[in-house]
Amino acid sequence: QVQLVESGGGLVQAGGSLRLSCVASISIFGINIMGWYRQAPGKQRELIAGITGGDITDYADSVKGRFTISRDNAKKTVTLQMNSLKPEDTGVYYCHANDPLLRINSWGQGTQVTVSS
Repeated sequence: QVQLVESGGGLVQAGGSLRLSCVASISIFGINIMGWYRQAPGKQRELIAGITGGDITDYADSVKGRFTISRDNAKKTVTLQMNSLKPEDTGVYYCHANDPLLRINSWGQGTQVTVSS
């Protein structure tokens, strides 16, 4: 399995920005989908952004136009740029690597994002 380490979380005021990074222990070049999930207090974990090996991206409606996911295969890194943050963006953000053919289904430990109003 892949080890994933997230960083970049913190406390920010509404309207502010944060940049989350996820560094993998192995090359992510061949990994089909890298994604960011969010788990808000008392809620289930939800997929908010994903990116394929061909750099096709998809976003949850709640973050479209505000968040941008990108991947740098050479640096084994997936980044989530979060702008115009809202209090409802508060939660623990998890990085995920998914590739059934490679039998990869790995999670990071999560990083806390708190947006104050």
